[in-house]
Amino acid sequence: MKRMILVTSPPACGKTYISKQLAKNLRHVVYLDKDTLIPLSKQIFRVARKPYDRSSDFFEENIRDYEYDVILDLAFEALRYDDTVLINAPFTREIRDKDYIDGLRGKLKALGAKLVVIWVVTDPLVCRERMLRRNSDRDTYKINHWDEYIKTVDFSIPSHLDDPAVKDDLILFYNSSEAEYVKSMHDVLELFEDD
Repeated sequence: MKRMILVTSPPACGKTYISKQLAKNLRHVVYLDKDTLIPLSKQIFRVARKPYDRSSDFFEENIRDYEYDVILDLAFEALRYDDTVLINAPFTREIRDKDYIDGLRGKLKALGAKLVVIWVVTDPLVCRERMLRRNSDRDTYKINHWDEYIKTVDFSIPSHLDDPAVKDDLILFYNSSEAEYVKSMHDVLELFEDD
């Protein structure tokens, strides 16, 4: 069966590294990263003569949801030609919105595909350390306003996505240490190989 894998979590949990390693090890997979759209988003800020700030109201109103729409449209298109699409993106709000997820599952069912969510579980302090190390402009606001920012981020596992009758609809990937990463990568790949 075809599948769309969403590798999701709050920022700096390790989604990109995990997603790329999974994509390298899975067969017949199309890898999509929402960050690939950032140059387009930066151009929108420039044209609108707005400071580049992905935490701004301007971003929320004019860019954020469109990035998700585009990455999903690319994924739906790819599923017409291959078995697995893996999307690396936070889906922070969407993952907790039952109607959104049900709608996504419906669209995938029409393509003969199912939804698999890999939720990356990482300690918030580890995320902060990773943001400091990667030194990216997308994290500037978060680092400079950490106490305020961290109150807005939900690190809890989206357990509502887990249907006990389905073995791989919600997969937890623990990633606060190298040992957790190695074990989780092994377990996830083994699960997909058994499919």
